[in-house]
Amino acid sequence: LKEKLGPILWQFPPSFRFDEKQFGDFLAQLPGDTDQGRQLARHADARLHVTGYLDALPDRALRHAVEIRNDSFRSQAFVELLRRYNVALVVADTAGKWPYLEDVTADFLYLRLHGDAQLYVSGYSDEALRRWQARIEAWTAGDQPDDAQLIDSRHRPPRKPRDLYCYFDNDVKVRAPYDARQLRQNLEQGRAGKT
Repeated sequence: LKEKLGPILWQFPPSFRFDEKQFGDFLAQLPGDTDQGRQLARHADARLHVTGYLDALPDRALRHAVEIRNDSFRSQAFVELLRRYNVALVVADTAGKWPYLEDVTADFLYLRLHGDAQLYVSGYSDEALRRWQARIEAWTAGDQPDDAQLIDSRHRPPRKPRDLYCYFDNDVKVRAPYDARQLRQNLEQGRAGKT
């Protein structure tokens, strides 16, 4: 992916419960840059040794994001581990199926919008997209929404601009590209209105 390489998503199944030691050990092993990633990949199964797979820009920082699906992760220890390793907690809109949390744990945010009312199926209304627009504008400006759903309500993230990655995964009825385009237009109009 070279210059297009973004954060690496680590998604854990609903059956995976939080274990502080195990999770800390996992985070400690994540490669911090492309050189470390290449070294780790050399130990992978031989079938993954394909020409081009290990091509990456040298010494480029790697970002990691964690998407959880078990309530046992609603733990102060969990968010403290993510902050220690600068790993983003995925803000996952799953139509209420899995935990929805908005703690800022890294110098970037990673959003996955799986469906507003029905997981993977429903689109986002204009009102819902405006709500996401306001949240994205707050987060990227270095702020936090006043009504953010947090594990650690005492922690205030540093007030500095942040990168944000937002993916729509409500694709069963092919809503994702339309919702992404509309949200992008809303964000561009919001920026234009502030200049």
